Formats: sequence, C-alpha cells, structure tokens
Amino acid sequence: MQSKNKLPKNYSSSNLIKHVENLFPICRSITGKGSRKTLSYFESYFNVLKRIKFKSGEKVFDWEIPPEWNIKDAYIEHLDSGKKFANFEKNNLHVVGYSKAIQAEMELDILLENIYSLPDNPDWIPYVTSYYEKRWGFCLSHNEKKNLPKGLYKVKIDSEFKEKGSLELSHAIIKGKKNKELFFSSYICHPSMANNELSGPVILGKLIDYVNNNYPHPKNSYRYVLLPETIGSIAYLSKFSKLLKKNVICGINLSCVGDERAYSHVESPYGNTLADEALNAALLNLDNVKKYSFLKRGSDERQYCSPKINLPLCTFCRSKFGEYPEYHTSADLPNTVVTDKGLNDSFQILKNIIDAFEFGIYPLPLINCEPQLSKRGLMSSLSKRNIQAESRNTLNILAYCNGKNTIFDICKITNLNLKIVLLDIKRLTKYKIIKCFQSKQNPITF
Repeated sequence: MQSKNKLPKNYSSSNLIKHVENLFPICRSITGKGSRKTLSYFESYFNVLKRIKFKSGEKVFDWEIPPEWNIKDAYIEHLDSGKKFANFEKNNLHVVGYSKAIQAEMELDILLENIYSLPDNPDWIPYVTSYYEKRWGFCLSHNEKKNLPKGLYKVKIDSEFKEKGSLELSHAIIKGKKNKELFFSSYICHPSMANNELSGPVILGKLIDYVNNNYPHPKNSYRYVLLPETIGSIAYLSKFSKLLKKNVICGINLSCVGDERAYSHVESPYGNTLADEALNAALLNLDNVKKYSFLKRGSDERQYCSPKINLPLCTFCRSKFGEYPEYHTSADLPNTVVTDKGLNDSFQILKNIIDAFEFGIYPLPLINCEPQLSKRGLMSSLSKRNIQAESRNTLNILAYCNGKNTIFDICKITNLNLKIVLLDIKRLTKYKIIKCFQSKQNPITF
C-alpha cells in the first residue's frame, strides 16, 4: 500500500516560486482546458493525485455543473487605426470569464458598457467573471479605457460552451495507520493571478511532497484536493461528504498564502475546532497575525463549514483574500506580491501542524511529580534566584501534559508558539519523561 504513495523527487528541486511562474500564463476557469492543464501539472509530479470528473448538467446539491467553457482568442480593434485593445493573447484577464462568443462592429459608447475597469487603481486590469449568466465583456486598465479613441470597433471573442463537457478536479488520499484524516484543500480556477490563485496549489503540492518523503508510514491519513472554487468544493462534497464528516479531524483551506505581509486565520463558524486550535498555535506570537471570524468568509470554507456539512476546518491565508490591494487584478504577480520566502514561510506553518499530529498531540507524563531535569542535562543543576527562561518554558509545558490537553492547548496556556512547544515535547519524549498519543488519555489509569 505504501509504495503507491512514493513520489518523484523533483517537485522540491526547484524553488516554490518557480512553480508559480510555470503555471502563471495558463488561462484557468471553473472548467475547460486551462484547469485540466493545471491539474495535469501537479499530477505529473504526484501520482497519488487522481482525477474526478463531473458532467455538465449534473446536479450537485442545489447547484448544476455548468457547460464547459474554452476560449481561443479575444480583442477589440479600432477600425480606423487598426489598433487592438484588450488583447487576450497579451493578458488573459482582458476577457470576462465565461464570456459568450461575439463578432460584431459597434460604436465606442456601446462598447464601453461592456468594458470593466478599476478607477481607484487605474493601471491595473480587473478580474471579472460571469459563470451562471451568459454575457460578454472585456477588462482594461482604467487609463486605457478612458483613452480609447472614438469611432467604430470590431469586437471579437472566440469562445465556446460545451454542453457535454465536464468539471474536473484532483484529489489524493494517503492512508495512514488511522482512518482519521488531515484535509488540505485549494483551488485551480483563476487565470493569471499569483497569490489568489497559484500560491495555494503550490503549497498543497509541497505538503504532499513533505508527508510522503518524511512520513512514509504516517500515523494519520491525509487528503488533498485541488478543485475549482465554490462549484468544485460543492461537487466534491456531493460525492464525499459522508466520508469527510466521518474521518476529517483537522481541515485547512489554503488561499492567498504567498505574500509576506501578514498571516491570516479565517475561523470556522465558532472558531472552536481542532483546526482552529492548531492554526492558532502555529501562528502564535508571529508578526502581523490577523484573525477573521467566519462572518468574513469568502473561499471554500463557506461550503466545508456549511451547517449540514460542518467539517472541522478553517482557512489559512497570508494577506486575506479581498484585503490586499492587488487582489483580483493584474497586479497580483509572481516575485512582487508572491515571493519564494512568503511561500516557504507558509509551508513552515503547515509543516509544524503536520509534525504535531504525526508526533501525537496528547502528551502524557510518565513520571510522578516534577521530573529531575538537571540529571538529564535539561536544565542547570546550579540553583540561582532566577530560573532560565528556557527551563521555565519546559516546566510550564510539563505542567500541562496531562493526556487531555493537546499540544495546541498547551501553546495557548503557555503563550508559546507551536514550533517551540513541539521541540520541547520531542526532547521530553526522547528522555522518556512524557509519551505522546493520538487520542486523549487518562493519566490516573495509565
């Protein structure tokens, strides 16, 4: 069974930002060739990822899978000068996503009704879609829009809807000793935007790589999903919701995890799941951490945490979607908004959470009373007025290792980051002062 989880060794051979750069030019949407090409990119690295298809017209809860949309070309051309604007070949954000085909001539005043721009950021192209109502449209920087010359224009969008198409997604399930799952989800449905679109899938790939290379026989099971946002998660839940509700103990949705400006936590509906506790612990005492209630939701946590699904899941971002200026614009670029450092720092947060679960999140003491740390070289044998801060941290951590508190609880109580607590927990385990378990323990009967 474990041999099926073996991965190619080359995903981590290049910097994470390189994967963002490779995927950036692809025109993705909720269906179509661009999304399939993106899924194939990750599947070429990770043979654990398996494709799932939903047919256009298929009912998924209250929704219906839309026709598949593909686009070949689009532009507007000023007929007097022959100059082209909103050229799809130059930037795939120039076309409103899911635009219907059109080839027509019209005056500028009519054309302007179908051109979207951002007056507050006049040099950026906005990202606009119309998935569930057929219309056509273009997106331009506001400066270019207001300087369009008067006259007659040729308008062309070479797109098609495939009524017998499909919506596709990929998932991987890595079986551990337990059926209980850690669940990671991200989306692959936006065109050329680095943080909003590509940071999540690239980090998710790194997580697959990390677990398989570091935990070939994991204690927990792992589920990874790459899907179109909203309709994709709804479709996935229509197929797997019963299994997910039974097995998922900690879920994290990844969105906008590539910049260096902040760390953001969008809570589950009540902010009290194991996922919330784990992410709180991993972000504790880092610079510029922001917490948002579920009332500020906006990604696939909307579906995973909906009342009849109610998975123990929260969303992790760097700068939260909608909270950074480049969001849903052409300014969301690799190596400007998204950096290799930003990506790797995000990975470290999630890595620490995985390491905690694999080590065992319920530490239990093996010694009655306070252990003698000095004879194990864990603190000085010289008694002084002020105990060293490191030794104080160790003693405080030990004081709450009762088999009922999780490592994440202990982080909160001691006000210590998960990375620090986990290092101490590992050290105490090495000296057989404590033992860590995957579930709650009773110290009296142990």
